[in-house]
Amino acid sequence: MPLVVQTGPANQNDEQRLEGLLKALPGIPTKAGKPRRVMAVTADAAYGVAWVIALVLSMGYRALLKPRGNAGKVHGSGLGKRRYVVERTMAWLDNDRRLRICYERTGKSWQGLHGLSACLSCAKRLDATRHVPRKPPD
Repeated sequence: MPLVVQTGPANQNDEQRLEGLLKALPGIPTKAGKPRRVMAVTADAAYGVAWVIALVLSMGYRALLKPRGNAGKVHGSGLGKRRYVVERTMAWLDNDRRLRICYERTGKSWQGLHGLSACLSCAKRLDATRHVPRKPPD
């Protein structure tokens, strides 16, 4: 599920927006009442800079970031097992025809369309889980 969606200029590096994304993460409501917190950050090699990894760790998250450089060329790091979730979510957003090419004049309307697309993706996912047949109570 996309918890936070933020767009930015095309000439801005990915890692520059990470701190704002992490601060904007909401708590995940539970039945017990106390909201759960996201515990780990998964990203590709664009976020694998030493200062970004230090930032993620200092904010209390586990860093599942592919490091840049020679250490990033090692195969079998295991990040692909979790990374597909990010790629799948980006594909969901790309399925909306309006978001494939930016025709918007302002960043606010572009951000709004991405937020709406994320809401629709969440609604579809929740609707699909609601129709799963459940075992009747005894």
